[in-house]
Formats: sequence, structure tokens, C-alpha cells
Amino acid sequence: MSAQIPHMIGGQTVAGSPDGRFADVFNPATGKISARVALASQVEVTRAIAVAQAAFPAWAATTPLNRSRILFKFKALLEAHTDEIAACITAEHGKVLADARGELTRGLEVVEFACGIPHLQKGEHSMNVGRDVDSWSEMAPLGVVAGITPFNFPAMVPMWMFPVAIACGNTFILKPSERDPSTPNLLARLLKEAGLPDGVFNVVHGDKEAVDTLLDDPRVQAVSFVGSTPIAQYIYERGARSGKRVQALGGAKNHLIALPDADVEQVAEALLGAGYGSAGERCMAISVAVCVGDDVADRLIAALTPKVAALRIGNGAIGNPDMGPLVTCVHRDKVRSYVDSGVAEGAQLVVDGRTAQVEGHLEGFYLGGSLFDRVTPEMRIYREEIFGPVLCVVRVPDLAAATALINNHEYGNGCAIFTRDGGAARDFAHRVQCGMVGINVPIPVPMAFHSFGGWKRSLFGPLHMHGPDGVRFYTRMKTITARWPTEVRAEFVMPTMK
Repeated sequence: MSAQIPHMIGGQTVAGSPDGRFADVFNPATGKISARVALASQVEVTRAIAVAQAAFPAWAATTPLNRSRILFKFKALLEAHTDEIAACITAEHGKVLADARGELTRGLEVVEFACGIPHLQKGEHSMNVGRDVDSWSEMAPLGVVAGITPFNFPAMVPMWMFPVAIACGNTFILKPSERDPSTPNLLARLLKEAGLPDGVFNVVHGDKEAVDTLLDDPRVQAVSFVGSTPIAQYIYERGARSGKRVQALGGAKNHLIALPDADVEQVAEALLGAGYGSAGERCMAISVAVCVGDDVADRLIAALTPKVAALRIGNGAIGNPDMGPLVTCVHRDKVRSYVDSGVAEGAQLVVDGRTAQVEGHLEGFYLGGSLFDRVTPEMRIYREEIFGPVLCVVRVPDLAAATALINNHEYGNGCAIFTRDGGAARDFAHRVQCGMVGINVPIPVPMAFHSFGGWKRSLFGPLHMHGPDGVRFYTRMKTITARWPTEVRAEFVMPTMK
């Protein structure tokens, strides 16, 4: 019988109800069921909310310095357990171990940022705004907050959220993807070992029933989400109707522009990692290469073709493959259908990854890298987020057309430009309608002390994740104006602080 993955509520493991619902968890490399995860009912999620609500007053009253000290211990434990966490990620997601370790490193950077909460939560102070009057602001925690996270980064994306949230004095409920649920439970265990009080961080596994319970319960003050645009919009609208703060990060179609003066070999190497790393299951993956001029496109296709064809596909836990499997059989088949669609719509399939197989793992969820040339904006493979190892090359006459291509797309998550021309790069960076821009950097994910987020239908809500926006999202501003007068007089007019 497969192992059962429990919830983590109030510092304790909580098994799913025997008559409740469960979902199968797969090892994508073998295609075999590795465990079953409990899917929380409304009753179980409500219990987690009540536990988090009860833990909030004491945690909010804990000094920022003491919260920071717990996070420092958590950081040390994450570093000590890096190999265990990476193996857990690879076993349920499928990404190669090196990529899993890189994911954890980027999550650790947010923990490091959150360790500075005594400074980040200081507020502002003004003396003598009026005669004998001082004014200052305080950044108060919200209460119970929740995070709903995707399968592609089971450690990093939750760590975009909960370290900042709990550092600010909130209690947190994580609803991770049911496809790879073991890593969030491991993070909860390490938080408890670091000294985090029971109830401050909770994990409930589930599906739409769990999500809707979090969105509708008035005790949940804010919700953070990363996933597809249709679900992001749903969560934003339903959460907002319930009076919650919501930051919902949606889909992406990230472009990389190659200008005629770019080093084509450098562009090809950048696209190989940015387009096919983690089997393309990244919201910041480059899925469109925009070549300015046919000469650039021809040279790039010539450089990319042998590299994509030579990508090593295999079990991410064995040896050193370039790409592991996709997360589920259903998702693999969906990505394969996009390749079929591109061929049907007339794009030129230069490298076909649909027939890739891994010896000894014939039941695994594998696809090789696919490369399309002469893709047009009307094609489905250009318009929609594929979330797999498929790269499209689009040809345009000039930089203005390339910029317009990006600006006209419904998504505005990230983009990049490769060039030696500083003026062209500067002009592009200011004109392009994207939240994150790379100049000779293919995946412009900001460091933890900056904020992460896109524009247009890649983000619902005004605030990005982690960095300064993360602190703003998980706190509410209170401004206090005080006077200790030596003489009391009634005032009958609007105070002007003269």
C-alpha cells in the first residue's frame, strides 16, 4: 500500500479522514504511484484556520528580533538538509537534482531577506509636524494569511510567501500543489525544529474545495497565489469579493529578442538553459525567441538545432541529465498536443521531441526538446503558455516590431534582449510592457530584496512578491499623530498643522 501524506496543522501531522478523498502522487521518472495525499475537506481547512487564528495574538506580540532569530535557525536547517529537500523535489516533480538545489537556493534568499525584518518593519517618524505634534507610521501584521502554490517549484514558491509573512507577525496556511506535496511538509517540520510556535505555519493539502474555503473564510485576511492566469483571475476575483488582499501571479509567454549585433552562440546557450531547463516548467522560461532579421534567425537555428537535439533526457535522480520528465502523464500529453498543433498550423518543426524515450523508464512522463521556426503570432503555440520544453522562433524586421510583439501579447511577465548596443537596450527596457526585463540575462528573476511580478494578465493585484512589496502586502499601515500640549484649547476648524 502506498504511503499516505498527511496535513501539518498546529505543529502536528493530521491524517486525512478515512472516508475522505485522496489523490495519487507519482514519481514522474518511472510513472509509478509513490504515495497518496489527503485532500482536505472544508471541515479540515476550517480547523487549520481556527488553529492559525488562535496562534496569531501571541505571534504578533513576539518581537521582530525574536521572529528573525527563528528564521535564522530555519535557514541553517535548510542548508543542512539541502540534499534531502532536493531529493524530495526530484522524486515528485521530476526536475534534475541540480535544478532542485538551485530552486532551494533561490528560496533561501527570501528567508535571508526576511531575517532582516527588524529593519524592514521599522516604519517612519516625523517630529514636529505641527506645534507639539509628532506623527509616525507602524506596519502591523494582518492576521491569518494563506498561500496557494503550484507544482513547478514546491520549495521556492512557498518560500516567496511564508518567510516574509511570518516575519511580519502573521500566521500562515499553505495549500501546495497536490502533485508534489512532500516538500512543503518537510519545510513545516524544519520550521518547527527551528522553534516556530505551533499554529504559526500550517499545511493543508487539497484541491478546489480547500482553495474555496480559504477564499471565503473571513478570518483569512490575505491570499497569495502562483499558477495559471485563469485560476489567478478566479482567485483574485473571489478573494476580493470576500474583502481579502490578493496577489495572484498568472501565466507567461516570455520573449527573448536577439538583435543583429548579438553573439548568436551566446544567445543559443542562453536559450538552451532558459527554454529547456526544468523541462520548460517554469513561469520565467523563455518560450519565444524573437530574431531581428532573417540572417539572425538562420544563424540561431543553425546553432540551436544540434544543441536541442543533443539534450540528455533521463531520471533526474540518476546521473546528470539535462532534463527530467514532465510532472504528470496528463501534462506531458498536453504539451505534446501543442507540438501537434504547431505542425498543423504550418510552423516549421526543426527538432521534434515527441518520441523521446528513456531506457528502463518507458512508463515515465518524458518529452524531448522541440524547436519551431517561422512561428507567427496567430498560431496557438505562440499565443498560449505551453509550460513544456518547446521553443518558438519568430522572425521580425526590426526592434520596433519585436517590442510591439511583446507589448501586444496578453502576458507581461518577463522578457530579455541580447545586444551590444546600450542605447537600444535602454530604449527597449523603458518601452517594453513587462514586469521583469533582462539585458543579456535570459531569465531576469530578481534577487529576494527586489520584488517579483509581471504586468498585464500575468499579475492580478497591485503588489508583487517578496522584497519591499512582500512586506507591504503582509502588513497594513497605521499612522499615529500625537500631541502632548501644555495648554488645551478647543479647535473648531480642520487642523492644518500650521
